[in-house]
Formats: sequence, structure tokens, C-alpha cells
Amino acid sequence: MTDKYAHIIDLPHHVSKVRPQMTMYQRAAQFAPFAALTGHSAAISETARLTDKAMELSESECEVLNQKITLLLAHLDEHPYVCITYFVPDLQKEGGKYETHSGSIKSWDEYEQRITFDDNTQVKANEIIDIKGELFDNRAF
Repeated sequence: MTDKYAHIIDLPHHVSKVRPQMTMYQRAAQFAPFAALTGHSAAISETARLTDKAMELSESECEVLNQKITLLLAHLDEHPYVCITYFVPDLQKEGGKYETHSGSIKSWDEYEQRITFDDNTQVKANEIIDIKGELFDNRAF
């Protein structure tokens, strides 16, 4: 060590009589690095988030689905209870996820091609990949 600091090296540590002593957490926080790249962590998380690709139904699967929708619409006034599996496109990136919703059908919007459940959940017909329910049991499609 140099002689430059020899006169202070053995002095006792200063303790303020006016200010309370900081906790170890508070002392560490003042030396913590700042977020130089704001949004970088969010971008990394978004990139890492997985999405599914939308399935392409075959012609025969589309035909069966169309028959089920037609049957469903024919019994719309009975408010049939069904379980619909459909694709929800992701708003942030390519792909999306599959969801299944169960409930009684309230209405059909011909213009928007959309089914509305009693709880006001709406599903577009072009996003549906499967429909199940008692209405379709014992029927050949």
C-alpha cells in the first residue's frame, strides 16, 4: 500500500449520528445495474413463447364439420349443448392456440359466420376444427 493513505487506514469506520444505517439490501440496490436495454427481456420472453400452427382439415373432415354445423343450425331453437374445439390466432406472432369451449348455443350470425354461446363466447365457423355433443351421437357423418 502507498504512504498516501497511511494516516487514515487505521481510523474507525464512520457511523452517522443523523442518518440511519442502510440495510444490506438497500446498499446492494444502489449498486444494482440499471436496465440499459429496456424491453429486451420482454422481447426475449415473447420470442420464447410457443404457438401452435393452425391445422388444415382434409376435404372429408371439412364435409363432416359442415354437416355438423348444418345440423346444429337446424336445432338452434333448442339451444343444444355442444363442445367446440377451435383455433385462436395469436395477436403477437404467427400461429395461435387451440381452445375448447362447452355450453349451450344461443345464436348464429349468418353475416359474420359466427356461433354465440349462452355465456356470449363467440367462435367463428372458419376457426372450428371439431364439434361434439349429444346432437351428433348415433349419427353417421
